Amino acid sequence: MISRIDLRGNALPEGGALRDLLPRAEFDVAAALEKVRPICEDVHHRGTAALIEYAQKFDGVTLEQVRVPAEALEKALAELDPDVRAALEESIRRARKVHAEQRRGQHTTQVVPGGTVTEKWVPVERVGLYAPGGRSVYPSSVVMNVVPAQEAGVESVALASPPQAEFGGLPHPTILAACALLGVDEVYAAGGAQAVAMFAYGTEECAPANMVTGPGNIWVAAAKRYFTGKIGIDTEAGPTEIAILADSTADPVHVAADLISQAEHDPLAAAVLVTDSAELAEAVERELETQVAASKHVEDRIKPALAGKQSAIVLVDGLEDGLKVVDAYGAEHLEVMTADAAAWAARVRNAGAIFVGPWAPVSLGDYCAGSNHVLPTGGCACHSSGLSVQSFLRGIHIVDYTRDALAEVAHHVVTLAEAEDLPAHGAALKARFGWKVP
Repeated sequence: MISRIDLRGNALPEGGALRDLLPRAEFDVAAALEKVRPICEDVHHRGTAALIEYAQKFDGVTLEQVRVPAEALEKALAELDPDVRAALEESIRRARKVHAEQRRGQHTTQVVPGGTVTEKWVPVERVGLYAPGGRSVYPSSVVMNVVPAQEAGVESVALASPPQAEFGGLPHPTILAACALLGVDEVYAAGGAQAVAMFAYGTEECAPANMVTGPGNIWVAAAKRYFTGKIGIDTEAGPTEIAILADSTADPVHVAADLISQAEHDPLAAAVLVTDSAELAEAVERELETQVAASKHVEDRIKPALAGKQSAIVLVDGLEDGLKVVDAYGAEHLEVMTADAAAWAARVRNAGAIFVGPWAPVSLGDYCAGSNHVLPTGGCACHSSGLSVQSFLRGIHIVDYTRDALAEVAHHVVTLAEAEDLPAHGAALKARFGWKVP
């Protein structure tokens, strides 16, 4: 059901050579880019008409308008299952508590007497958020995108989610209810690359956004790449991943359950166990057989995900090697199930989020830990962070110098300008002090 990669017995290679030995899903955004290009440009030129046409073509629904009416949001919230509402409200409460602490304050540094540099943090003016709606419905993604944007102080927040034939061309009602709970009243029935294009270019119904965030399929990722430079993006999200660093103290029931929990997302989802215990590996394999048989989404998601080239049990000589492996892998979600798990987790350098010990499964982070579940995939955790309040803020430096403070350093500025053969840079200072300009 899941393959093995045995790295025992030899010194582990470094850097890219080690990464090349590890499992990873194939996710060719470059190839998808050429397919989304004409869709994005069609939305640019035809606006709402193009979105309505793509809703018919890709989603099998006929829309009269793309924006969701306010009464549909109100109705979805009124009809939401009380238990689901309570769970969403708790998820929102915890997410707000964590994200409220992330906001950076303005800071002024006195470089010299009379010379200061202030860094202020300013939110982007308008963001477009994307909530997937394909194989599953993700109201949790609404929470994870909206909360940090709101806590950052973004004034204009709009959300898009694919139209659903089952619900008369509207996004899934739980998505709409989550928007209503969060006070987001600008919602669009649009999916895929066309939704990203709507936010990037704007349409008759939707004003253009400065930034687009949120997970999606390969077409959403490709559209984000297409618009990089025109708008801000969070990340090109690929298939979800879980890696588990475990030793002989880990419970194989927990390990197998957590691997399956990510495998049920998508047939390309990655489930990786890194362990120095052959006994644990064997026990997990047995547990996978038992637990998968009792699961939902077995044939279309879980089995292909676990059997795919992106999933494996990786055997190592010890936890020091295991740490090297998980750092090379750079998982979206990393669980540490070892003796002294907190100490090993503290040494991890590359992960989107780290879950410590047996009582902090990835599922907790997906919904109610308070952390954000929009995280870097595909090894991007070695250079990128998950979504946070900082994602929606821009740092601006304010430089304030007096005449005396500038005079003190002017000769250095002129010297460096001339060293770079940019004499006009130096002349800008000379003009202020009556120096001769050659």
